[in-house]
Amino acid sequence: MEQEMKYEEAIKQLEDIVRKMENDAYSIDEIAEQLKTAQRLIKFCKDKLTKTEEEISKIQVESE
Repeated sequence: MEQEMKYEEAIKQLEDIVRKMENDAYSIDEIAEQLKTAQRLIKFCKDKLTKTEEEISKIQVESE
């Protein structure tokens, strides 16, 4: 997964995967691959949120 990806792009991709799964748009062969992609996107989003939270906390501490 590219580090250049934006959080919003990852969320959009996740939403697309979920929507297609809900609409049975994937063949049985595609489902496993899409689940792997979703797992990578979720990890990316969690990591991005954690990093952002840490940066905000650091800024708050420095401004006190």
